[in-house]
Amino acid sequence: MGSKAARSVMARRSARAAVVLLIALGGTLAGCEYTGDGGPQADPSATAGNVVLPPDPELEETVTGDALQEWAKSALPESQGKSFFSSSGYLNAGESKSEQTMQLPGGTYAVTLACRGTRRVMFAVKVGEAELVDLTLGCANARVNVVQLETDAVLSITVGSRSEANFAYRVSKL
Repeated sequence: MGSKAARSVMARRSARAAVVLLIALGGTLAGCEYTGDGGPQADPSATAGNVVLPPDPELEETVTGDALQEWAKSALPESQGKSFFSSSGYLNAGESKSEQTMQLPGGTYAVTLACRGTRRVMFAVKVGEAELVDLTLGCANARVNVVQLETDAVLSITVGSRSEANFAYRVSKL
């Protein structure tokens, strides 16, 4: 397939993913968190706003370098809001990585998660000890989780895999 045709396919995939994301997010901004005496805490029963984007079978191979950056850019559909934090990388078998966002202002956020490889990647997103997202995502997929922060907070994001994999994620304010 020529590069012009490949760009056309990628543009259609990105457009489809954006439409699915906008439709799903348009009506599902229910609260995913509650507060108590101990500050922000996750509401484990809240699942509104989670969107699974369609898998791409070409993504079973891991990549590095420029190919990793290109995949991360295409795997994370553009969001309507401001992007506050994003990351991507390579995981060896049995490896996990943890990162923290900067201080985020209270509000509603889309946490977009993606991976590529032959297995799964585990994603955990927390505010302090409160777990907002605990997800094992089959690779060649992306998922958008909507979270509500009642107050300013720092998100801790941990990714791990039992086999070689690539991961990418973005935190954007809606």
